[in-house]
Amino acid sequence: MEGVDDGDKSTSLGVDATPRCSTSSLDDRQSAAVILRVRVKPNSRTSSLIQEADGSWRAQLKAPPVDGKANAELVALVAEHFQCSKASVVIKSGGSGRNKLVRVGTS
Repeated sequence: MEGVDDGDKSTSLGVDATPRCSTSSLDDRQSAAVILRVRVKPNSRTSSLIQEADGSWRAQLKAPPVDGKANAELVALVAEHFQCSKASVVIKSGGSGRNKLVRVGTS
């Protein structure tokens, strides 16, 4: 996961970093973008987003992994957790797997 270059000003999220979506200029929002490593568990009893000790995130989702429903719920859950719009949350890789890289910032 390290060495992934998506061509923008993103950083890997550490344990102490907390991304917040900015409403200021475009340059400020791009510098605030972060990449989250997320392990997804679909078909859970409740939906939650929890940061693990190693800095990665665990998402438990009610939605099944069918027709993009779990991915849509993940985007909504991340946007709600970090108080961003859904448009500012993008699944960069792992769209069909349990391990995903999710970019939080400008779209």
